[in-house]
This record gives sequence, structure tokens and C-alpha cells, in this order.
Amino acid sequence: MEHHQAEHPASGEARIAEAVSPENHEVLPQPEEHPQLKDAGDADGTAGEQTPVEQASRLAQGQDNLESPPPDASSSQLGPAHGTQPEVETVGACSRPQDLPLPPRARQPELDFYCVKWIPWKGERTPIVTQSSNGPCPLLAIMNILFLQWKVQLPPQKEVITSDELMAHLGDCLLSIKPQEKSEGLQLNFQQNVDDAMTVVPKLATGLDVNVRFTGVSDFEYTPECSIFDLLGIPLYHGWLVDPQSPEAVSAVGKLSYNQLVEKIITCKHSSDTNLVTEGLIAEQFLESTAAQLTYHGLCELTAAAKEGELSVFFRNNHFSTMTKHKGHLYLLVTDQGFLQEEQVVWESLHNVDGDSCFCDSDFHLSHSLGKGPGAGGARGSPEKRRQVDQTS
Repeated sequence: MEHHQAEHPASGEARIAEAVSPENHEVLPQPEEHPQLKDAGDADGTAGEQTPVEQASRLAQGQDNLESPPPDASSSQLGPAHGTQPEVETVGACSRPQDLPLPPRARQPELDFYCVKWIPWKGERTPIVTQSSNGPCPLLAIMNILFLQWKVQLPPQKEVITSDELMAHLGDCLLSIKPQEKSEGLQLNFQQNVDDAMTVVPKLATGLDVNVRFTGVSDFEYTPECSIFDLLGIPLYHGWLVDPQSPEAVSAVGKLSYNQLVEKIITCKHSSDTNLVTEGLIAEQFLESTAAQLTYHGLCELTAAAKEGELSVFFRNNHFSTMTKHKGHLYLLVTDQGFLQEEQVVWESLHNVDGDSCFCDSDFHLSHSLGKGPGAGGARGSPEKRRQVDQTS
């Protein structure tokens, strides 16, 4: 997850990256970007018209292309554009074409400054960190919980903060945690967990590997990244569940994770067994029909699982949001930078799967000031604004 979306040229235009060698002043043709399965979801959890299986196939192709430059790229005889002078850089500085995105784990944010919004929270003036397009939402979701819990405090005049500062605060929190068990063996295990979590902290600025299971709102495939949530005592939830009233889907999906289910679909569709083919089609239909990654059954289970007043992280469409439960209803913290000056816009209700929601202030009272701000036009504003808010991940 990056801070800024990659720029795309107009349709039909070839991407061109200027060569860095002063001897030839070549222009290298830029290979087309390939969608990444982890970061390809839009506001509705879809990637154009691609099915999840097609995304997986494109992912495999994309990874190959990321490792190998296009053939004969270095021998291209194209000259620089008319009227422009090619930039001369140090040799070796362009080992990868300039516009080609790095793999998710290797991506580095271009800018790391984030605006701080001060809100009244339970009688205290409390900071939260906002984000523009493609901010490091895992880091911000966790840190905003620590701010709302007053475990991390900022100077009252603080208006801007960097990801390095946020990671330093998070590291201090992790190192300050004391093991609850006093036995030597458990203390050593706890220290190992802390060490593992500290190595994961830098990844929070670029994205996390999260693989949901469709059996429960707290069910994820365990990865080292999950240790941070465990150590901080922050629940991690999702709402992408199979409806038990659909027995065929329950049977087809089973207890598989998302990645395992995509692999199963690919295998079944190429099977000579008609039963397996049918099962694969049912599983694929489930993924397509729940591309928003939140089902009504999941929303009901999520509401039941979350505790009153609890602060947690909610994962949906490759985005991590700070979530709380107030008087039996779920709310997501509004971190879109477009609402930085909207003091009455702090929480957003989560009460259906279609994205139709309402903005509330810090006391969970319905906000009536949207006519002046970026959300004008309704509870969530226009569809364009809804997409903008949902895509800030």
C-alpha cells in the first residue's frame, strides 16, 4: 500500500522511461503494469471485470515480468522526444524502469507526511492521523487506536507527522509491554514475539499480508504480521463470511483461506470430474457475489463479536480501518484527509454492506455540517466521493 497511486498515461499511449546512460540517450519502452492481487481491489472489492481467479493468473504473470525486463529493451533505437533533453543520471540508477511498481513487500512510500486532526474524545483533545490517497492504512489504523487509548500522545501544536515518527512511537509501545506470565519459558517466548513484531513494524508503512478465512470474523491465516495485533491487544476483524443458509457455498468454501480457495477454484475448473468442476464454479460464484468482502451474515457476526466500547481494526477491500462499537452499532473512524477541517465528521456508521452510511461527530451524533465540506450531497456524498473515501488505503 503506497502513499500515492501510480500515474497512468492516457489510453493508447506507451509508457516511456528515459535511459540513464549519457552515451546513448536511449528511451526504453515501459512494460505494462500488472495488477497485484493484494492491492488491486477498488472500493467495491473488484478489479475491473476480472474474477478472483483471473486476478491470480494475472498476478503470476505480473511477478514474472517484474523479475525480467522485456526482451531487447536495451537495444531499442527510439530517440528522445522532440524538444526535450534526456536526463543524465548515474549509471545503474535505473535497474528497474521508472514507472514499474515494485512488488508489494518492496514498495517504499514516496511521501511520508500525514496531517494530524485534533478531535474531542471522551473529554480530552485527542489527535488522529489522516491519510490522502494510498496512505499506509495498517500503520494508521493501529496508531489511531493507540492515540484514542491515550497510550501515545503528541505535542498539542502538532499538525503533521511522518511515518518514521509513527513507527518510532509504535516501537516504544511494543517495547514497553510486559509479559503477564512470570515463568522463564513464557518470558523467553514473549520476548521472541516482541522481537518478531519489531521486525514487522516497517512493513506497516507499505502493507500487510492478510489472508482471511471465511469461517469467522476473527479467522485469519496466521502470519508474523499478526503478532503486532496480539501483543497490543488489538482485535483484528473482517466480515467476509459464508452464509450458513447456503449449504452449497459452505461445502465449496469449507475452512479454506482466500488464497487456498483461489487455488482450489483453478484446480477444479481444470478437472475432468464434473463434481469438482461444479464445486469450483460455486466457489467462484461466492467470491464474485461477495466481492465487497462484507456479507450480511458477516456484518451480523461482526456486530455480535465486537465488544461495546472496544477499539479494533477492521479489514476489508485491502484496507485497514479503526473500528468501535457504540450502543450496539459499529462505526469506522473517518481518516480521509478531505475531512481534515470537518470537526463534526469523525465516525462513519457501518450498518449495511452497500456502503450507504452516515457521518457522526466524536460523540456519535449525526453530523449535519456536510453541506459545507467534501461530503456534500448526502450522508456519504456522491458515488465519486464514496469511492475516494473507500480507496484511501
